[in-house]
Amino acid sequence: MQVYQGLPVLTAQPERPTRLVAIWPLSHEASVAQYAELAHAAIDEILTLGKTPIVTGGTGLYLRAALTDLELPPPPARGARERWEALYDAEGPQAAHARLEERDAAAAAAVHANDRRRVVRALELAEFGASLVPEEHRLWSDDMRHPTVLFGLDVRADVLERRIETRARAMFAAGVEEEVRTAFAAGPISATARYAVGLEEIAALSREQALDAMMVRTRRYSAYQRKWMRRSPGLVHADAERPAGQVAAEILAISRDRGILQA
Repeated sequence: MQVYQGLPVLTAQPERPTRLVAIWPLSHEASVAQYAELAHAAIDEILTLGKTPIVTGGTGLYLRAALTDLELPPPPARGARERWEALYDAEGPQAAHARLEERDAAAAAAVHANDRRRVVRALELAEFGASLVPEEHRLWSDDMRHPTVLFGLDVRADVLERRIETRARAMFAAGVEEEVRTAFAAGPISATARYAVGLEEIAALSREQALDAMMVRTRRYSAYQRKWMRRSPGLVHADAERPAGQVAAEILAISRDRGILQA
């Protein structure tokens, strides 16, 4: 979600200049394929300068898309996502999941009925003859476009819980409510941008309700990230309950030992 302009607080955008941050307006329908093309170009450009790209974030799929060549399906037809989202909301999770099972049993087996985003995505893909399952298989492979070392930052569950709450409260203290009001007043917001954690919640709920809802969604997201880390082949686990400088020093040392670090 950091690709979107206008939500620096909500999406925790970095303060330092970073490629592919705040590149699209909120009205833009983002796609993994479009992002991958931009990410590949940025990585290749940095490598030609004799430097080492550092790729960070985000969802497992977008990170993999930046690092490897995925055979990505075309983006859905205009309005398809909104149509499937409306069906999911109108019929309920179980009925939407049953529709998916009829169209793509393998995808239905891989996606929980309550995972609205992925059920909708699977229905989109099934509509034009593709499947979410190949996307999932590619997500866990270890092929890369360039020699790469992949790090995962580990913290205990109780520490992560406290950090999630601290960050959520800090966002409200930093003015995230005004940021969201400004975003909605500025014009249409795409279906993909609306997935930003906290955007719809802050717009529709009281402060305390929105804060609680944001923390619930962030916990779910963090659980998915931990699952991705467990399944990623070759991932190097780094203890992140240390000062940042110590974590960075370990990452640099391992990268040098593996011949990844160029400059």
